Amino acid sequence: MVEHEFTQAELFDVFSNARRRRTVQYLKRRGGSCDLAPLVEQVAAWENDTPPDEVTRTQRRRVYISLYQTHLPMLEDHGIVDWDPEAHTIELLPSEEVFEPYLDRNLGSERPWHRLYVAVTTIGVIALGVVWLVPGLTTVDAAAVVALILCLVVLALSLVQHVSRRPDLEFPLGRASR
Repeated sequence: MVEHEFTQAELFDVFSNARRRRTVQYLKRRGGSCDLAPLVEQVAAWENDTPPDEVTRTQRRRVYISLYQTHLPMLEDHGIVDWDPEAHTIELLPSEEVFEPYLDRNLGSERPWHRLYVAVTTIGVIALGVVWLVPGLTTVDAAAVVALILCLVVLALSLVQHVSRRPDLEFPLGRASR
């Protein structure tokens, strides 16, 4: 096949949609080809911030229909993938270097920031405890109290942010976050 030369405008148009970016990213991770079913499941998982085995039928169907009817045909029309609708197979055509600037680089590898915030807060509380409990360090000034308050505020904001992004999060005693 003759390699298609892409204009910057074409690439921006094609990759302006997150599902198309995720499709190409998934194909790159799978060595350039895959079947439609695992692609649909992974894209739905990324979109719903959930593990692939917890994706619901409705979430899968929504992604399947849009990929099948819109996104895969558009990627094929632009010469980015070879899409066989009957066999449900997709193959990435040109070299991946062409697409790299347009793709989500850290897709599916979000850092667990809440753990960092908990660690910082814990270190702050321990440091304040050392200041209060160690003989000879009995002068607790306003700076130490402010540091403790800031650590607790960071922890509270981290917990609120983490819970607000995870509506499916289970709390002890069976309460859901929403």
